[in-house]
Amino acid sequence: MLKIIRILFQPDLCLKKGMVLIVKKKVLFISSTGGHLSELLQLKPLFEKYDYYIITEKDKSNESLKKEYKEKLYFLPYGTRSKIFTYIFKYFYLCLKTIYYYFKIRPKVIVTTGTHTAGPMCYLGKVFGSKIIYIETFANTNTKTATGKLIYPIADLFIVQWEEMLKLYPKAVYGGSIY
Repeated sequence: MLKIIRILFQPDLCLKKGMVLIVKKKVLFISSTGGHLSELLQLKPLFEKYDYYIITEKDKSNESLKKEYKEKLYFLPYGTRSKIFTYIFKYFYLCLKTIYYYFKIRPKVIVTTGTHTAGPMCYLGKVFGSKIIYIETFANTNTKTATGKLIYPIADLFIVQWEEMLKLYPKAVYGGSIY
């Protein structure tokens, strides 16, 4: 899995008075909280190789991450579709905050394991030239996720963790288990 992702992460080169400087690419890792975040954090060995940032939903279960990732971690509002009325307002606020974070970070690459939190960021990134890497969740072995369906058409690299999923996403790349 990591080999596939490294292919897209060639360093940026910058010329400065006859010297070539290697600049770390800005890479944004984004997912919702819970299992999607657990999968995303499996990519931790990649973080230090890039100018990385992490965005997830603010939840009591992940507040402790602020200690480890300090200024590299940002939170979006947590919302659940089971409370549809408040979810509509929270999702609108999430979209506004997504715009703010995108222009604050200006990532060259967006890596996500999904869900609704990542959708607006991926589409915004695509419009402004970011590369999109989507990793379909390990939990699905034979059905598409809602976010997977939305991101598949725009992803520069779409990775599945089960070979069976290649039938559903023919342009995807089998990356094996992220765990």
